[in-house]
Amino acid sequence: MNILKIPPMPREEYDQLIKEQFIARIAFKGDGNTYIAPFMYVFDGRHMYFLSTRYGKKVEYFKKSPAVSVEVEEYAPDMSRYRFVTLTGRLEEVKKADEARAARRRFLDMLSNRKISRNALAALGHHPDEPFDSILSDSGTAVWKLVDVEEIVGLKNIS
Repeated sequence: MNILKIPPMPREEYDQLIKEQFIARIAFKGDGNTYIAPFMYVFDGRHMYFLSTRYGKKVEYFKKSPAVSVEVEEYAPDMSRYRFVTLTGRLEEVKKADEARAARRRFLDMLSNRKISRNALAALGHHPDEPFDSILSDSGTAVWKLVDVEEIVGLKNIS
């Protein structure tokens, strides 16, 4: 029996996948086990940005170790088509006000352009009754970005 290896994606393809999607899973080093959490993200062509509430396990693990793996995927319901990319790097909190404001603006645009339900605001630390532009304030949320990417693995099904 021959083992079939899933073909890799070139950079242009995995960058396109990251641009098209908006949900990622982030794996944090936990206490003995890995902790994985879903995040909405925006991509500016260079960095992935995440809005994080300032509470919960993810914050605890981020403070202990910002080293993470981030995974973005796309697949057909019947798995006839799939592709995913995993990036290994480090999260850092964005401290520059103008950069954080620009990332928050990208989130607002993404929510609007994709017609995301107001219920998604709860995942961003805001009540669903609040207006979408409430994410422009930094109350209750931090902006994180993926930096120092050491490895990128992008794979897809055989066409």
